[in-house]
Amino acid sequence: MIKIILVEEHSIIRNGIKLLLESQESLRVVAEASNGREVLSYLENNVIPDIIITDVNMPGKEGIELAVELSQNYPSVKVIILSMLNENYNVLYAFEKGVKGYLIKSVGYDELHFAINHIHKGGIYLCGEMTKIVLDKLRNNPFFQNPINQGDKNYDISDREMEVLQYISDGYTNLEIADKMFLSKRTVEGHRQNLIDKIGVKNSASLIKFAVKQGLIS
Repeated sequence: MIKIILVEEHSIIRNGIKLLLESQESLRVVAEASNGREVLSYLENNVIPDIIITDVNMPGKEGIELAVELSQNYPSVKVIILSMLNENYNVLYAFEKGVKGYLIKSVGYDELHFAINHIHKGGIYLCGEMTKIVLDKLRNNPFFQNPINQGDKNYDISDREMEVLQYISDGYTNLEIADKMFLSKRTVEGHRQNLIDKIGVKNSASLIKFAVKQGLIS
């Protein structure tokens, strides 16, 4: 059971997200809050979740500010940003400050569920929409238009993995890739993780950055 504190200023949105989360037996919302101060109050009273899902902009204490405080005082608690904002500078800043996941509120439920489970297992996650924005920025950066030569190093990437890599770079979710390739979502998740392991990066964002830099994807 993954215990979650859900932080959202607007009760209607918060209730909707809660219903979606609790439709899965493995997820339980143990507390709800409308701002960062309420979250800290729960923690001080020993309501300790595995994950906190929070918006960026909240009254009193913003989501990223909350993440900084949690990383210092409650390092076992992982923070996922679920925001209306899709500016890439917010994303980079958030991860620098200890956020483990960044998703846009328009994200599909399957991707949200995957992100929660992936982060709970120790990973970090950037949603497909934001991955595409970051990738577009990298593609327009002159540095990445001149890949660094890695010599004869062989990463042993299969044709199927290359196809998955291209879809990841185009911003598709695991479920969408599975539909396009007539595979199960679990199989696609396995290909994604194999790519991360073979190349030796930490997450999908780093995987795409490497692939663009090396000219592995167009």
